[in-house]
Amino acid sequence: MKINKRKYAVNGLTYIIRSATNEDARQLSEVRLQIDGETENMDRERGEAFIDAPGFEQMIEADTESRKNLFLVAEANHRIVGFSRCEGSPLRRFAHKVEFGVCVLKAYWGHGVGTNLLKESIAWADAHDVKKMTLQVLETNDKAVKLYEKFGFEREGLLKRDKVLSDGYYYNTIVMGRTVD
Repeated sequence: MKINKRKYAVNGLTYIIRSATNEDARQLSEVRLQIDGETENMDRERGEAFIDAPGFEQMIEADTESRKNLFLVAEANHRIVGFSRCEGSPLRRFAHKVEFGVCVLKAYWGHGVGTNLLKESIAWADAHDVKKMTLQVLETNDKAVKLYEKFGFEREGLLKRDKVLSDGYYYNTIVMGRTVD
């Protein structure tokens, strides 16, 4: 699916949030690789499960054609600084829900990029009769957990010792969901 682009100005940064296009594929590949190396809050380490530009083009095309998926980018100064995806399932028993994920370059934290990607995704989900959004977040990512709770996500479960980080310790992952009637 696609959304209309929206302009934001937060803490001195002006950016737009819009649907991803094939022209974004190369930048998305580079940005994802960079983000994976900037934080341990992601599922991957830098370079793992690498997606090249053609891979992103395929994903963008599939998401654009699907009524169940949404792929958004945040762009500041003609550069992608973050992105998010809502991914639905073709299975009827899961047709009512989507899984949400978001990534923002560390240099752009504190400008509401992740918050506004989430807001746009929720607005899209509500407008398209999505009854449930789910996500997973590292238990130590307090800022993200509080943000999700602010937007109506509840803790639904805990995946114990789910990830091992660079310090060699295991960390829990919180499963969260937002439902609408």
